[in-house]
Amino acid sequence: MSDSSLINNPQSPRDSSTNAVGHDIVSTRPWIRFYEQGVPAHFDIPDYPLTWLLDQAVKNYPGHPALIYYGTKISYVQLSTLANRFAVALQKLGIQKGDRVAIALPNIPQYPIAFYGALRAGAVAVPTNPLYTGREMQHQLADSGARFIVMMDEFYPTVRSVRAETALEHVILTSPADYLPPLLRRLYPLSQRRTKRQEPHLTNKELHEDQTLHTMSEMLVAHVKKAIQLFNLPALSTGDDLPVLQYTGGTTGLSKGAMLTHRNLLANAMQTRNWAPKVHDAAEVSLCVTPFFHAYGSTVGMNLSILAAATMVLLPRFKSVDVLKAIRRYRPTLFPGIPTMYLAIMREAGKHTEQLSSIKFCISGAAPLPAKLQHDFEEATHGRLVEGYGLSEAAPVTHCNPLTDNVRNGSIGLPLPNIDSAILDQVTSEPLPAGEVGEIVVKGPNIMKGYWNRKDETGATFTNGWMHTGDLGKMDKDGFFYVVERAKDLILASGFNVYPREVEEVLFH
Repeated sequence: MSDSSLINNPQSPRDSSTNAVGHDIVSTRPWIRFYEQGVPAHFDIPDYPLTWLLDQAVKNYPGHPALIYYGTKISYVQLSTLANRFAVALQKLGIQKGDRVAIALPNIPQYPIAFYGALRAGAVAVPTNPLYTGREMQHQLADSGARFIVMMDEFYPTVRSVRAETALEHVILTSPADYLPPLLRRLYPLSQRRTKRQEPHLTNKELHEDQTLHTMSEMLVAHVKKAIQLFNLPALSTGDDLPVLQYTGGTTGLSKGAMLTHRNLLANAMQTRNWAPKVHDAAEVSLCVTPFFHAYGSTVGMNLSILAAATMVLLPRFKSVDVLKAIRRYRPTLFPGIPTMYLAIMREAGKHTEQLSSIKFCISGAAPLPAKLQHDFEEATHGRLVEGYGLSEAAPVTHCNPLTDNVRNGSIGLPLPNIDSAILDQVTSEPLPAGEVGEIVVKGPNIMKGYWNRKDETGATFTNGWMHTGDLGKMDKDGFFYVVERAKDLILASGFNVYPREVEEVLFH
């Protein structure tokens, strides 16, 4: 692939022209010479749907464990079969290609089943935080126009309270207990199945009388034979079709749905996979506690694991004692997370850091990684903990430090393969030389198609195919990028804007 083909993003009409930014930065790409050996500068992205990842894992490693959930193991062929059953069940409920399916689940087996099942049915997944308030849930459901939602039964009162203000036609309920081993399922505390909300809980009478309420377990059992045939499912999606509406954090107002295509998501899974050439197929165990409903957890936790046929150890919530137990029992080699997770694990392990010795690679996202935490964690594990950067609109990873000795403290790293990045003057939009502070912009095959039903905001986010991140940063002469002021981490304190990296570096020393 030539440089000229690299800078063209065929999914997006915004690349209709190039400017000085494209010429100056794309032509030099100083960061490439600092790539780890074995990391390609660019690679071809196949025109396949995202479900190809699961298809390949099943083809090459059918019996390999895909999921481990408190001792329950689900192989790749079993995961694929369950996703097929769910796809057929959705079809029997009348789903059409392009319909939106909200998935409001933590990291339990039902999440990848629902996600890949919805995609196989030709639907668009809308990852949703299951802990959202009614107002937050209503906005995302109404804005996306979701006709279906998959959610935990204990949180149904939240949806019931706002359902009339949405387009929901079917609610599919499940429980974290459904895939627990028999003994744990029997011991599953009743208190965990209740909420402290004041709305009345879901009753058996309501479940049986309301024909729009369904249980996921019954849906999966009802379509065993038909799932094998995959009858009448839509034709395979192309790279430009839309499989995911990933809602942003809403730090500057109401959250917006980033339209991520199959090509966007497949590209970012492959970009992160290529960034780690020492990761081996069907040989890794990934600790998946970062929520799959977050873009980072979805790509670096779920999709990357499936691409590498890794075994995903699922934890529905972060409790340091439970995470440490999982590390001791399953010996994960990969642990995508955020700084507070790594700090909590270090504190939980105390002097017994040998428990963490299986961990080889960790990419830290969502917040600045303090240098002291990075140093202490690497000393404890003898693995690598590096900082990366991304945003929902980029599926999400755009930059990362090398998983070798070429790490710059305080840097978000280098643009990943097939990604270009630059620093623009905030006033003139002209490219800035190394060391000067401006806005970070990015371009690549992983960049979203645009915002759902927000044409004006989409237009304001792009300039000649370059996406504005809204974050201020700089690039050094070697192509390492640094976030100076990250807008999405902004803290308002006593009327002043405070940016956390400087604060965190002080606190961790």
